[in-house]
Amino acid sequence: MHESGTPLSSSAPRADRPPPSPDAERTWSPERRSVEFVPHQARYGRSRSLFTLWFGANMQVTTIAAGALNVSIGLSLGWALLSVLVGNLTGAVFMALHSAQGPRLGIPQMIQSRAQFGYVGAILPLVLVLLMYLGFFATTGVQGGQALAGWSGMPASPAMILVSTAILIAAIFGYRLIHAMQKWVSLLSCIAFAYLTVRLLTAGDLAAAWQHQHVTAGSFLLGTALAATWQITYAPYVADYSRYLPQHTSIKSTYWYTYAGSVLASCWMMAFGVLAAAVAPSSFDGGSVEFIVHQSQGDYGVFYAVILLGIVGINSLNLYGIFMATTSIVTALTPLRVGPRSRALIITLAASAGTTVGLSASSDFLGNFLNFILLLAYFLIPWTAINLADFYLVRKETYDIPSIFDPAGRYQGVDLRTATAYAVGVATELPFVNSGFYVGPLVAPLGGADISWCIGLVTSGAAYVFLMRRFTRAGDGKLMAATSSN
Repeated sequence: MHESGTPLSSSAPRADRPPPSPDAERTWSPERRSVEFVPHQARYGRSRSLFTLWFGANMQVTTIAAGALNVSIGLSLGWALLSVLVGNLTGAVFMALHSAQGPRLGIPQMIQSRAQFGYVGAILPLVLVLLMYLGFFATTGVQGGQALAGWSGMPASPAMILVSTAILIAAIFGYRLIHAMQKWVSLLSCIAFAYLTVRLLTAGDLAAAWQHQHVTAGSFLLGTALAATWQITYAPYVADYSRYLPQHTSIKSTYWYTYAGSVLASCWMMAFGVLAAAVAPSSFDGGSVEFIVHQSQGDYGVFYAVILLGIVGINSLNLYGIFMATTSIVTALTPLRVGPRSRALIITLAASAGTTVGLSASSDFLGNFLNFILLLAYFLIPWTAINLADFYLVRKETYDIPSIFDPAGRYQGVDLRTATAYAVGVATELPFVNSGFYVGPLVAPLGGADISWCIGLVTSGAAYVFLMRRFTRAGDGKLMAATSSN
């Protein structure tokens, strides 16, 4: 029995194929819910929808730019492609494990952090995640503005504002529209980029690029870290898009549909970026998408449109995440109920802030993007390790859902055990950090490698499990008894 009062039984009727829910048929109605629990009668859909969601989320030019980073740090073509593959295969393991939490708990990803960090303590990772969403919204918005500007001929700044407006509308409609939109993004992007990939492979001077194969252990590990971090940065909102699935949706199917969609698209687009950067090193100066579109040697407008659709799709996820994080913070500080008007206001303010950041940061897109991705890793990886360790090893899917929304409930205040584990994770990362703003003392002996993400995952997760089992606090007894009997 889950502590939310919902039994899980093998004899229960299959819930992954329920009769159509009213919620499932109102794609063009603004989403009514925000961070609250999704009632079981409102659940609908199948886990296979997660494949197109995450495939579409990665079939876009920001993923291509992330792949180009592996060339910019000094990796040759072959080694850059290998680092993209290894990093994505590894990092997606963790993001897909988070996806499986959505159907089980029926709540957004980050508000679940109250069970680990405490009702108030969860504000810290929420603020960090909020900054992450804003950063990705801004960097992706730069390329969206350039795509529309290249297509229409208008200046980049007003073009970026127009693209942000379209994203704002999609985020207000929310979960159902985002899922529906990503199906079309997946299909159209797959067709368009299949053609562009063939053109790049046949038109570019790849033979010359292959002749210069060089690598150091440090640069390879750094490139792998960049790709792995790309996947892990999805972790704080991945369950947001599976929480409407029926509770009995299997963890296995949720995991594999998420993993496959994200890895296939990310590897493809990052490989495209590696190839493009190898044959035209300046092709991504300022985040430009012109080089990508011009591979078509044909109707540029069609490809600009597909790229714009992909950008609107992924940035709708980012803006939706900003709304979720902001609402989780606000409701922790005040009993305010977020209705349709306040929802639209939060999303509008967030889109305005992200667009402003993007307009001011577009001059050095690739450099800013590299530092931004690395910065995220140092603070988000300990969170993801703690969250997954709690769900799969400590509480084993058993949560008191009402207490997650109750400031006086079981998860009240700040959980010092979690705060300690988080601090341990960040502290043990620091000696291995290799970034534009700080280089740890152990980076040089490792040849420039950045293995901080591996260190942070292991130390924070292990510290959390140890502290939770070694020290108990009021309300833990019943919980630990329930998990030990599972």
